[in-house]
Amino acid sequence: MQNEIKNWKASDIPQRKSGLAVITGSTEGVGYEDAVALSSSGWNVVMMGRDAHKGAESIARIHQINPKAKVSFEKIDLADLSSIKAFASRMNSKGQAINLLINNAGVMTPPKRLETADGFELQFGTNHIGHFALTAQLLPLLRKSPGARVVTVSSVANRAGEINFDDLQSKSSYNPTKAYSQSKLANLMFALELQRQSEKHGWGIISIAAHPGVSRTNLLITGAGRWSGPGIMRTFLPFLFQPPAQGALPTLYAATSPHAIGGVYYGPNKLSETRGFPSIAKIPVQAQDLAVSFRLWEISQELAGVTF
Repeated sequence: MQNEIKNWKASDIPQRKSGLAVITGSTEGVGYEDAVALSSSGWNVVMMGRDAHKGAESIARIHQINPKAKVSFEKIDLADLSSIKAFASRMNSKGQAINLLINNAGVMTPPKRLETADGFELQFGTNHIGHFALTAQLLPLLRKSPGARVVTVSSVANRAGEINFDDLQSKSSYNPTKAYSQSKLANLMFALELQRQSEKHGWGIISIAAHPGVSRTNLLITGAGRWSGPGIMRTFLPFLFQPPAQGALPTLYAATSPHAIGGVYYGPNKLSETRGFPSIAKIPVQAQDLAVSFRLWEISQELAGVTF
């Protein structure tokens, strides 16, 4: 398996005449770039977010780029299991096979501990449990499409992550960075375990993980805050961050390349995976613990109220 993928770009995405892609957190940032690239390649894209106004604006921007783009918006709040269930019910009632699900949305390092509508710590609840629940409830539609892909977006922050089963919700002690790292480690472990479960049960789904390196998006500012350390760097040292379109490439490669492999993790190839073109990323040792991964899978089913 080669690590280097020759300067793969969005223009290398195979053109399609059909195919339904569902992308969380796609009204801005890396998710928006995913939607632009996929819709430009012939995909029918469902953009998802909490703000319908932002959704309309994003669709208008895409139609300026490509008037023939097939894009629509669906409102969903990944911090609310009832919202996820309602969205999945709408999709299942339509019955259209989903060829691609990109679990992209994320919350990053709010300075104070916040909770989702269901009482989970906001980062763990949104980044991991929300996407876990969504994937489970869309499983019937994914299984209708042979070789459907689920791409779950993690982060270089997962390297410092640890799954703390004694305090998953950071109730005893809340550290914004530790909670974020745990949630992004959970994203990676979910992607890898989903591939194992698909192979075990014959679901026919290809699960892949990806991360965008360090990209110039609003995630740092809206999460940690403009005047946090990361927010200051994002504001005053923008040259340290690659553009969102570049950061989207590992996800897009995982989502569309005929050479992308299930159970593999993709990220940028330069400067410790912070920038560059898509390449195979290094999986941190804690994400390779099969016992912890399966325990997280089982607990996540209980917390999300779903079964695969």
